[in-house]
Amino acid sequence: MLAYIIRRVFQGAFVLLIVGFIAFCMFRFMGDPLESILGQEATALDRIELRERLGLNDPIVLQYGRFVGNAVQGEFGISYRNGVPVAELISQRLPATLELALVSAVLALVFGIVLGVYTAIKREGWLANSIMSLSLIGVSLPTFLIGILLIWIFAVELGWLPSFGRGDTGSLFGIQTSLATVSGIKSIILPAITLGLYQMTLIMRLVRAEMLEVLRADYIRFARARGLSERAINFSHALKNTLLPVITIIGLQLGQIIAFAIITETVFQWPGVGLLFINAVQFVDIPVMTTYLLLVGAMFVVLNLLVDLLYAVIDPRLRVAKR
Repeated sequence: MLAYIIRRVFQGAFVLLIVGFIAFCMFRFMGDPLESILGQEATALDRIELRERLGLNDPIVLQYGRFVGNAVQGEFGISYRNGVPVAELISQRLPATLELALVSAVLALVFGIVLGVYTAIKREGWLANSIMSLSLIGVSLPTFLIGILLIWIFAVELGWLPSFGRGDTGSLFGIQTSLATVSGIKSIILPAITLGLYQMTLIMRLVRAEMLEVLRADYIRFARARGLSERAINFSHALKNTLLPVITIIGLQLGQIIAFAIITETVFQWPGVGLLFINAVQFVDIPVMTTYLLLVGAMFVVLNLLVDLLYAVIDPRLRVAKR
């Protein structure tokens, strides 16, 4: 198992290098960062000196190699727009994004699995059919439209929840989070629902499809013939075998929650790394953009590794095969 983990770590590092290089090359065609740094009143001499100081005259391979060398040491360069280290900007914004992603993931997993199992067991009931019909909303509507709709209903018309911002933060188990304050909890409800709704409906429909397939299996018929209760059949046998193929999709969807947070953070002005990335695109802040994509890529790699390890926990056959 240890050798497998080490091999996957090296594979993930290679993937991150490729992703970072592609992003580094693409961002060079988005515009000249000197325009946002110096402005239009700068002289030609100022531009030449700054370009030389930032190393923009060097070949792209040399620039990326310098970036990777610094990144290994925990230094991701200086933001062209703010003039502060990128690592400092990311560390300030990352807790808000992880907080939003965590709440969205919990909502998507809990409600997705519960509703998926319910609609599979009670597939002929009117409530299950209504849930499946309503789930088309989460799959069909784009994220930004769902966010605007929720703002209009719960913030503008009803006035129950705030329409933007993170709210106040407090200390919870030694961590500064908005989940420790009433205003923070109110502020995170709408963004979390917006970000997790698509993932929840996708997980729900996938769990339902896999559950229906498992319930038709021969060993389920044999379990019923032995006189086991429907509760034991559904949750001790069917659900456990349903989750195995679903885990892969769940792992990828949790990674997409981090990536899709860009749209949600923009709609709700949530002060996370997604909003930081949008602002960096406007000012062609290449170090911030590259660091953000490397961060998202690293999260995908880690989630895929955790999914592979969970396979062995859920399916005993894989543990036997590894031994």
